[in-house]
Amino acid sequence: MASPTVTAALQEVEHSSPTVKTNTYNALLDQLTTAANVPPEEHGATLIVFFDAVLSSSLGIIVIRNILANLIKSLSHVPPEVKVKVGKHIVDSLQSQLASYEEQDAAVREILAEGYEAEEDYSEAAKALQGIHLDSTQRQVSDRSKVETWVRIVRYFLEDDDTVSAESALNKIKNSPAAAQVLKDAPDLRLLYQLSQARIMDSRRDFLNASAEYLTVSFNNMADEEDRKRALSAAIKTAILAPAGPQRSRTLAKLYKDERSPEIDEYGILESMFLDRLLSQADVEAFASTLAPHQLALTADGSTVLSKAVIEHNLLAASRLYENITTAALAEILGLKDGNDETAAEKAEDYAARMVEQGRLRGEIDQIAGVIVFETAPGVELHGSSRELRQWDLNVQGLVEDVERCAAGLSETLAVSVYS
Repeated sequence: MASPTVTAALQEVEHSSPTVKTNTYNALLDQLTTAANVPPEEHGATLIVFFDAVLSSSLGIIVIRNILANLIKSLSHVPPEVKVKVGKHIVDSLQSQLASYEEQDAAVREILAEGYEAEEDYSEAAKALQGIHLDSTQRQVSDRSKVETWVRIVRYFLEDDDTVSAESALNKIKNSPAAAQVLKDAPDLRLLYQLSQARIMDSRRDFLNASAEYLTVSFNNMADEEDRKRALSAAIKTAILAPAGPQRSRTLAKLYKDERSPEIDEYGILESMFLDRLLSQADVEAFASTLAPHQLALTADGSTVLSKAVIEHNLLAASRLYENITTAALAEILGLKDGNDETAAEKAEDYAARMVEQGRLRGEIDQIAGVIVFETAPGVELHGSSRELRQWDLNVQGLVEDVERCAAGLSETLAVSVYS
């Protein structure tokens, strides 16, 4: 319920002269702004009554704009529930006269978004900002202000995991030539933009590109140390979840060689994947406990993103250990045994066939014999009379290169000892 004192004062001044009205409204607003120990519900109701009286008064539009601007400014210091209650009422009331009060509408929407954010109602905060006319001819909006608003909208939608709406807002930045220049000149906004882009790619399961964006953010000095570590951790997680293959191997190598990686909790599984070690169930479960819900979602074949990534990795690791293997034995290594050996072998064959088809695994499958033959080294034929000879040549070449490196190391050691 609104303050009886304020309500009475507004009724009393209703038929006064414009000068008296203006002075009374300003005095009442000062009183409302400095009021202490007023319950939020009463304070919000009083501000709404005051706003309605000012907007419906016979004062000129310029005077009303000034009073409303001061009223909206005062909302910056009220509790979140008052911001939301009063801000929503003002926004709704101004819609029919938006052409006359566009500046005030934009300002109150900023306040309303802050209120929703404080109440963790992020989608409503984003929608409040989306109502701002950024390309209006009624007021001048700088390119930086536009980008700041779009970035806030994207981040609000991401807080509620609404990646579709977030990507739609992000595309406004991507499609704006002026925004590109703003991002180039403003490292702080570029950081928020890159992080938002990484999170959208992550949510869409575009894990390799997400990893690259997270890694870029982790090098940005505008972020504090903890945020950079979190970004590096996210880069490692998304790289691990990416489909196995040459591109992911390059990404894992870059992350493994980063001197900061040993400080990250996911370093153990990163090292195992980089070195093509088979992953144990315990390693996988420990890693799964750190993932976000969308990273554990089911895929079309009923498996999770993580389980699929682990199976593909272990299949690739097995190809480093074996020249050939039966599909039944491979199924056991991949943990596909479910009581039906034949079904498990078929699943292992399906995984291998898909990876061979996509160029992520080099090998051939003999479906009749139930055997997979892996390419053990580049250039070695998978079958034929020259396979063993070519493999022997490569082994000899590797041995000779190792001997040459040892000899060079010994020569350097002897040279240092002589001159010392």
